[in-house]
Amino acid sequence: MRDPRLNKMAQVITYYSLNVKPGNLVWMMGELGALPLMEALYEELIRAGAHVTTSFSPGGWDEIFFKNASNEQLKHTCPFNLHKASLCDKRIRVIGPTNTRGLSQVDSKKQALMTQSNQPILSKVFSRSGAGELDWVVTLCPTAAGAQEANMGIHQYEDFVFSAAHIDEEDPVAFMREIEKKQQKIIEFVENKKELHFKTPLGTDLYVNIEGMKWRNSCGKRNYPDGEVFTGPNLNASDGGVNGVVYYSFPALWQNKVVEGIKLTFEKGKVVEAKAARNEVFLRAMLEQDAGASRLGEIAIGTNFKIQDFTQNILFDEKIGGTFHAALGMGYPETGNTNQSALHWDMICDLHEGGTIEVDGELISKNGKFLSPGWPGN
Repeated sequence: MRDPRLNKMAQVITYYSLNVKPGNLVWMMGELGALPLMEALYEELIRAGAHVTTSFSPGGWDEIFFKNASNEQLKHTCPFNLHKASLCDKRIRVIGPTNTRGLSQVDSKKQALMTQSNQPILSKVFSRSGAGELDWVVTLCPTAAGAQEANMGIHQYEDFVFSAAHIDEEDPVAFMREIEKKQQKIIEFVENKKELHFKTPLGTDLYVNIEGMKWRNSCGKRNYPDGEVFTGPNLNASDGGVNGVVYYSFPALWQNKVVEGIKLTFEKGKVVEAKAARNEVFLRAMLEQDAGASRLGEIAIGTNFKIQDFTQNILFDEKIGGTFHAALGMGYPETGNTNQSALHWDMICDLHEGGTIEVDGELISKNGKFLSPGWPGN
């Protein structure tokens, strides 16, 4: 019997996150571990009158591919998926891992080639989304592998996921709309400002130029669970948009690889020094894969104070209330950032232990808490 919380989650995604209408072309993709939520979504999408096509990624097949594929195959952009990205009205990606370490031993150069092969598809999705032609959402179905990664039992993890998605609220949509109003207060304060300054006792001292950039209120329409406000650095500014040092206190995950103790130094918008305590070779390979990979496409502040545990899943971790994150690589055109790359790698910095955020010299957050009444967490 299907968990009724999955049905509720499917309804929120279908009607709130994506606003699915009769006749919409919906492309849903996911791992086989995500099947319970995908089934609930499929049922709800059909009820909504949508035309649905699905793509599945069986566990272990990526490992087979990397072991046997030639460079030509690694660099091949799937024309079928590019066609779907060009035509669909709605796109859903459902995470549901059965093995979170399946690609941990794969050669980083092969992974870089694979990432580049998906760049035209990612670019198509982002550009169509920025033009208002396509709505997309990334979500997650709780699995035993995800629970293990989060150091939780499966039932505890399920409760965590559904709480983060506000499914435990009587009316999740009404609850998220109230959070959206609080997040909008942050945006109204920062949208005409020039510079963000992030600082932590661990060594982060990062300046981000946001002059002329557009902020986005992310509350269940792109990611679900959600909770962040984001924009893109102004990489065309005279100072290059990003300068200083950022030390990521949380591990960063990409393609099943865990990179720990990341320290990046930026000068005029570009990473000029990259260090890591673990998997530094992989980090450098990702940064060197194309010209845009060493620049930031996104800067964001986490606002979901129901998420406080680090789970080693970026969908949740980047939303932790009291953190900020920055994405290397592809930017979101609707923010004004047009950085192009095959990469979009979010990395998270904790602010709870002495961290601060200043906007044009004015302190807005200290020790992971916003200082203004009516903002998230207050």
